[in-house]
Amino acid sequence: MEETAGIFTISLDFELFWGVRDKWTLADYGHNIRAVWQVVPKLLELFTKHGVHATWAAVGFIYLQSIDELLLHMPLTVPNYKKAELSPYNFLNSMQPISEEYLFAPDLIALIQKHASQGQEIGTHTYSHYYCLEEGQTVEDFRNDISQAISIAKSRGVNVKSLIFPRNQFNQDYLKVLKELGIRAFRGNENIWINRPASSSSHAVKVLFQRMGRLLDSYINIFGHNTYPLQACDTLDIYNIPSSRFLRPYSEKLKSLEGLKVKRIKDSMTYAAKNSQVFHLWWHPHEFAMNIGENSQILEEILAHYDHLALQYQMKSFNMGEITEILDRNNSNQL
Repeated sequence: MEETAGIFTISLDFELFWGVRDKWTLADYGHNIRAVWQVVPKLLELFTKHGVHATWAAVGFIYLQSIDELLLHMPLTVPNYKKAELSPYNFLNSMQPISEEYLFAPDLIALIQKHASQGQEIGTHTYSHYYCLEEGQTVEDFRNDISQAISIAKSRGVNVKSLIFPRNQFNQDYLKVLKELGIRAFRGNENIWINRPASSSSHAVKVLFQRMGRLLDSYINIFGHNTYPLQACDTLDIYNIPSSRFLRPYSEKLKSLEGLKVKRIKDSMTYAAKNSQVFHLWWHPHEFAMNIGENSQILEEILAHYDHLALQYQMKSFNMGEITEILDRNNSNQL
């Protein structure tokens, strides 16, 4: 097996308004989406400064230029969710005129591509921000969605190898489809009850308790570090590179607890570095948008801690695609 030190990886759910349109209106959340155009270059600047590699899982729609172009690149079938409001295709049919900056960002995709040599990978967040646990969709709908995501990315020079399930709706039944289509890895959920995948129909009390548990665990180590040895990723039809911690955005209401939040992350990073394990941090770029300065400062502190761990414990930063390559080499060496 290839020897590795601890690994620090970051993944980002890059989705623009497609990821929140069934929860927020533009009047409520439009500022955050517009600010993504400032957030992405800032994140790339910080990652480059600290030599940190990341996977940007992009919704396939955002590669496009306009609604008209999207309508020319529809998948063979679309999901018929029981809850019609979940479908972006229904949204397309009913929406009022909307500025394209909320929906499409081919220039930001191109900017991330320019940083490929600095370890920035573009993965997929499905084509349409597809919900894999909702009633009404099928395996074939999912196959067509991912096929279209791969095709659009390829037409822009992106070879997709990593996937992040929207809303973390992990569906093991769909892993064989991903393998058949050439997806090599996905981001799984932490193996604790507060992070078990849920659909929009899940019991409200259960979801509330999960949210409360996640909130508390963001500041106090209740459920452990959620780090893991690299070989633990090699368990399913494709590699599972689970998340370890969600980077909760800065909150003015909870600013007195920001130090605890950062310490919680740094302690887990240190644990991973000392024990040659993987620590996987994730968030959405639009969550940085309300307080770009504060969120950037928090991230800078986390990345500076990675610098320290790299120096003291030889910790390395890899994106999901690079982790996949390490696992492939390990498996080849065992043959």
